Amino acid sequence: MTTSWNYVVGYRRISARIILRSCRSPFKPSLKYHSIIRNASESCNATMEYKLIGPEHYKQVLEHLRKSFFADEPLNKAAGLCQNGCSNPELEDHCLEALQDRMSLMAVDGKAAQEGKCKIAGVVLNGILRSGDTAKALEKLEESCDADFRKIFELLHRHNLKNNLFEHFNVDAMFDVRILSVDSGYRGQGIANELVRQSLAVAKKNGFRLLKADATGIFSQKIFRSHGFEVFAEQPYDKYTDADGKIILPVEAPHIKLQLLYKRICNEDKDREQAQ
Repeated sequence: MTTSWNYVVGYRRISARIILRSCRSPFKPSLKYHSIIRNASESCNATMEYKLIGPEHYKQVLEHLRKSFFADEPLNKAAGLCQNGCSNPELEDHCLEALQDRMSLMAVDGKAAQEGKCKIAGVVLNGILRSGDTAKALEKLEESCDADFRKIFELLHRHNLKNNLFEHFNVDAMFDVRILSVDSGYRGQGIANELVRQSLAVAKKNGFRLLKADATGIFSQKIFRSHGFEVFAEQPYDKYTDADGKIILPVEAPHIKLQLLYKRICNEDKDREQAQ
């Protein structure tokens, strides 16, 4: 999901995905990626450092999301899921599931780092989505006691089951971009774009061939399309209604639809060789 300022991709327990090549394992992030992070920080924003998120960062990442994402994301806001700065146990479990795949990134204020502080400016939570995960997540959702949480994830899960990327692209696993969020004090500096760009690099380094994202707002949708993502399917919010015709999630303008986006990267090197 994505807010007008914070960006969520695949706010489901599965989301943006990348198909993996059979020769590499998606479970072990490449150590070579650290050099990519350092170089990118120089080209994007001289004061930002981009790092893979490790277990030692989980607490700070959740604090960032409570402040900058949970309350403002379009579907969360429409459902009235939580207030700014507050926690939601099921949302945090969803975030931790993605973090444990060790594919997520954070942008850290370089000036604060020089002072021995870790100030998170933005994060992108990426996970691995496997065939069958969505159906299992939808089944597990029935156990949730949070009706508002169920509303949001029923939309996301059912939309993905209806528009099955696994069958369409004949893959077993994908790189799932789930949440994209930038602190309000750091917006307008290209941080969200750089986080997406570096996520593409992480996906390639770990052998994925396809990325996927559930973009819930117009700003995240624009960012993903600028990086070559294409629309696979859409769900207008005003057409998502209950049996009585009532809109289930009355999302505020300018956000009008959910987009299931994908990006194929499996043949880029081959295509480049053929063009030469």
